[in-house]
Amino acid sequence: MEQELRLIGAHEIRGLLGVSRQRAYQLASRPDFPKPIAELAQGKIWDMADVEDWITTHRTRSAR
Repeated sequence: MEQELRLIGAHEIRGLLGVSRQRAYQLASRPDFPKPIAELAQGKIWDMADVEDWITTHRTRSAR
């Protein structure tokens, strides 16, 4: 069975993490953050599953 690809940008990452735009870009620049799957004129896009896995691994409940 084929899994549906879910894409997100920096704005959606902000919402998932509850952080400012600046903080979302700081986190996305970390070497351990998932690599974007593409970079468009609008900005980078990531596979949502990769970002969700990163959040689960790197963020504690108190940091959310």
